[in-house]
Amino acid sequence: MAGGTSTSNSDLGSGLKSRHLTLMGLGTAVGAGLFLGVGVGIRAAGPAILIAYAIAGLIVIAVMRMLGEMAAAHPSSGSFATYGRMAFGHWAGFLLGWIYYFLLIMACGAELTGASAMMAGWFGVPQWVPGLIVVVVLTAVNLAQVKGFGEFEYWFAMIKIAVILGFLVIGVLLWSGVLPASGFVGFGNVRESGFAPNGIAGIAAGLLAVAFAFGGIEVVTIAAAESENPSANVKRAVNSIIWRIALFYIGSVTVIILLLPYTAIDGADSAADSPFTAVLEMANIPGAAGFMEVVIVLALLSAFNAQIYGTSRLGYQQALEGDAPAWMARTNAAGVPRNSVLVSVFFAFVAVGLQWWNPPGMIDFIMSATGGCLIVTWIMITLSFIKLHPRISSSAVRVRGASWVPWVTLAALLGLTVLMLFDDASRSQVISVTILSLFLIAMSFLTRSRGAVR
Repeated sequence: MAGGTSTSNSDLGSGLKSRHLTLMGLGTAVGAGLFLGVGVGIRAAGPAILIAYAIAGLIVIAVMRMLGEMAAAHPSSGSFATYGRMAFGHWAGFLLGWIYYFLLIMACGAELTGASAMMAGWFGVPQWVPGLIVVVVLTAVNLAQVKGFGEFEYWFAMIKIAVILGFLVIGVLLWSGVLPASGFVGFGNVRESGFAPNGIAGIAAGLLAVAFAFGGIEVVTIAAAESENPSANVKRAVNSIIWRIALFYIGSVTVIILLLPYTAIDGADSAADSPFTAVLEMANIPGAAGFMEVVIVLALLSAFNAQIYGTSRLGYQQALEGDAPAWMARTNAAGVPRNSVLVSVFFAFVAVGLQWWNPPGMIDFIMSATGGCLIVTWIMITLSFIKLHPRISSSAVRVRGASWVPWVTLAALLGLTVLMLFDDASRSQVISVTILSLFLIAMSFLTRSRGAVR
């Protein structure tokens, strides 16, 4: 492989443990989308949104098992980009590396914009002040030894987990009538709305709203290359992360559906409008909106931190493959690709600037393309597994039903794509990401000869 020709200054460090990998995946998947956006899917499908989450969860479980088998057999900081290159050649590695880089960078811009806006409101300062402080601190964290980054992200994510677990406990106490001692709630709200108030069409719309809710956990396999025992740690992380995220999402959604009337649930632009806040206020918890705002800011910062890490490692691996400038593969004494980290931070600022500038049509195109990047990534992971699985002689992670699971997953992903094409709000995602993908594949031919030499 190309990484074998790298010099000593292009070697990543190690030190991440399985708990770091697991919590890093949670840090990217459990973010503001859960706390603010969960109501959108419920509004579309009603209580039947649980079916949509189950379908999305099964798709992600299958994709992560396939990715986990490849990552445990061949750990690489390029993860699915490396496996795409191994399966289909240079164009696939170029496409997957840069389309996911684009996805994470645009997400970085959104997280930073949202967090800095909330913090600016707390302290009565211009938005750029907390934004700059956040970037300086998290850049320092990402330039430090990777074990330090892992610990930082671990505790970031632990706060979110504690909040969600506390929310689930409070929700059960409210539902059972212990809090605020008002009697058993039961299933009255579900009976009033009906399980699927908008029928099959509502469930389909809900599926589109939540299909990519678990996106981001792929970063786990990027980080595996810097763990002390990649194969074993990938196995533990993949096995545990999926059921934990499912518990947090499905558990939280179930609590919200049972406790809040269907007509009172919708998407939220602020913490005060969040269904989570409404549930906490039912328990007479003072300052619920302010508390949720702090949690949302921490969720945004945790995701931003993990996304800077993920993009820096993808950029590093792309440089080793000849698909990025060679200086992006240089590492510091701690084994951190410092130049790639700084490039990621620079482009995060560019993403923020684009949102503030907001030229007509550009942001709509970019955000639509971002929304479709995950489905391209998941389809390519599935195709790469189908091609590479016969070559994998041993792996700590194995896909049960490897002869049929990939094909069912591929059919589900293609079906989801067709569903998006028939939905007015989602169609632009497919069109935009198709244009972006074709552009990246065309660009791959400009670096093909350099990659072959490396």
